[in-house]
Amino acid sequence: MASSGPDVCCQQGFRYEGQPQGETKQINLLPGSTSTIHQFNAYFSYPEPGHKGDDDKAVLILTDIFGLYENTQLLADAFAAEGYLAVVPDLFSGDAATFDAVRTGTFDQQSWISQHTTAQIDPVVASIIHYLRQELALKRIAGAGYCFGAKYVCRFLKPSGLDVGYHAHPSFVTKEELAGISGPISIAAAEHDHIFTTSLRHESEEILANSQGAWQLNLFGGVKHGFALRADLTDTHQKWAKEQAFYQAVSWFRKYL
Repeated sequence: MASSGPDVCCQQGFRYEGQPQGETKQINLLPGSTSTIHQFNAYFSYPEPGHKGDDDKAVLILTDIFGLYENTQLLADAFAAEGYLAVVPDLFSGDAATFDAVRTGTFDQQSWISQHTTAQIDPVVASIIHYLRQELALKRIAGAGYCFGAKYVCRFLKPSGLDVGYHAHPSFVTKEELAGISGPISIAAAEHDHIFTTSLRHESEEILANSQGAWQLNLFGGVKHGFALRADLTDTHQKWAKEQAFYQAVSWFRKYL
């Protein structure tokens, strides 16, 4: 595998405080859509009026196991502040992991993962891409995947899917999925990561080096899996690494989106 499946470090990290500026709304696909899922929720964050952004481009954020919580909403707001429409679909149909369940030890990760496989997640991602392209008439879509969501950036970084990809501390990505991408990909990796290990990181580099597309992999020292979304912001190094991983994505999207 290019990255191992989620383990306990997927459950660790910090929940942020802040007031999200976007909105969560229900998406109802128009009749005649070929998507297998026609109704789902997504968080939308919009650029400020007058911002010189691109009206025909969007960043699609594919989340970690905690789904539509404050961290991903605030992340979407940050992408919106850079001039992009940012969209975060509810990949888990209201069944995301919660910090409370993790803290109290009531979250059964293996059982949860067994209920949220590609059979359940692929149709949601396909449906939101259909909505963005067909109903919002967007021409270019970037995918930003965090932990669990990185797998689906790879699975959809193909013609008619995503145009450019970024993921941070990926989990559950197979060698075949990484080798099968057909667009530029940027990866933010943590030095201390039991999922995207040193050996798997090197294996991923070899796969990408043998591909024909543009790629980038930045390694951040002194941080752990989850740092790009759930870092301890009171730790100045973790905060810096989180911010740099975000601007890595922004810079990549400005180049290739």
